Amino acid sequence: MITLTLPYPPTINHLYGQRGSRKFIKKAGIAFRTAVAEIVSEAQIKTITGRVAVFVAAYMPDRRRRDIMNLEKILSDSLTNAGVWDDDSQIDDFRIVRKEVERGGKVVVVITEEVR
Repeated sequence: MITLTLPYPPTINHLYGQRGSRKFIKKAGIAFRTAVAEIVSEAQIKTITGRVAVFVAAYMPDRRRRDIMNLEKILSDSLTNAGVWDDDSQIDDFRIVRKEVERGGKVVVVITEEVR
């Protein structure tokens, strides 16, 4: 089991941009991906090659209304980019729960390798 405490991700509106037909990751998205990669590197996590289950406890940064389902894509993409697993298609179970407000926000991600 792997447990990672990550900063609260930027909203989907601050994650991707588009100029004409070209899509790109905005500065906030790059900063989040970099932070996740550093945390994963410090934790010395070896790449998981099997199936995984992911549980996320999302501590909101403030009391604004938020769609927690938007967290799934940025978290799975950032963890893939950081080398936690080979591809996010390895995820069989992904759950998110909303927790209390915590200044600045954070997400606690628990990854379990699935045994079949």
